[in-house]
Amino acid sequence: MADKRSIIDESHDFWSEIVLPLLTGHYPAETAQMAAGFFGYGSEVLRLDDEYSTDHHFGLRVNILLPQALMDAKGKAIEETLAALLPHTWRGRELREGYTRTKGVALASLDHHLLSTIGLDHPPQTLTEWLTIPEEDITHIIAGEVWHDPSAQFSAIRTTLLNYYPEPVRLRRLAHWSRYFSGMGVYALKRALLRNNTLYASTTFARSLRWGVQMAFMLDRTYYPYDKWLTEMFHRLPRMGPRLAHIVDKAAQLTTGWEEKLQLLHEMSDILDQAMVEDGLIAPHPRYKASATSGYRLLESAYAELIQKCPTEIKTLVPQWEQVHWESFHSGFVDQVDIADWRRMLVLEAE
Repeated sequence: MADKRSIIDESHDFWSEIVLPLLTGHYPAETAQMAAGFFGYGSEVLRLDDEYSTDHHFGLRVNILLPQALMDAKGKAIEETLAALLPHTWRGRELREGYTRTKGVALASLDHHLLSTIGLDHPPQTLTEWLTIPEEDITHIIAGEVWHDPSAQFSAIRTTLLNYYPEPVRLRRLAHWSRYFSGMGVYALKRALLRNNTLYASTTFARSLRWGVQMAFMLDRTYYPYDKWLTEMFHRLPRMGPRLAHIVDKAAQLTTGWEEKLQLLHEMSDILDQAMVEDGLIAPHPRYKASATSGYRLLESAYAELIQKCPTEIKTLVPQWEQVHWESFHSGFVDQVDIADWRRMLVLEAE
């Protein structure tokens, strides 16, 4: 999958052969302040596009970011020029409008792109700022490719994020997920099974498995992706992927019974705990046994150790792990879209 020619490659050709010459010919000074490439949203940024990706919001795309002042002053004029001069088709691909207003070119300010993804208009500078960023949305900054960035401003932000979390932030996030996996996951699943509450068992099991996998990403210092990309990206983890693959693959099967699912989560607890011991994040300890009524709350022990190692200013901060910034932007976007166009983007057709 990763080696096949992607829409990124076609878009790079489109940029080099069509878009860049137009921009340098009409807006040379502005082009020198742009960052351009293929990044942001969609499976394509990870080269995971397949035959199912093409039914909506798919096609040639060039993402362009401008400083906010330049976007305010010249953005509309640049869009109008591109709309007038870009072809309607290129190499057999229709340059459709979707999230882009200008036939395959998405123009935005750097501030807007950052605020609508990580919620900051600058790279995170404090531990608190790092904890306010939804982990999944970091993908929209670091994934994909940048082909043109003379000022290197966007590239510098990508580099900051690619260097991964500062260690105190990673510890705080590991503590949070240890607490949730154990206290709101394994413990809750055990109680649900004791009470024959299959609805609660179903919801808490799915969350537990997700939390455990998120910890695996943190232990391998890799950002957690959107859930839809999880299977592919999890199996790429160099250390924790091989250690946990048999659990993750088996636990997710519908044919795996509830008691076996619970035992698999107990085994996952041991593996995650052992990795933290290996890394010196928590102290070595004796093996514990599971409670007949509360399950195996092993990782809540790790939670306390990790919290107590965190700097005071972030001990009580809850890491952000919902895409609040993107959803805020998206709500504003949808508010401006014609309903008929929106239904077309959703591939909703009358029977």
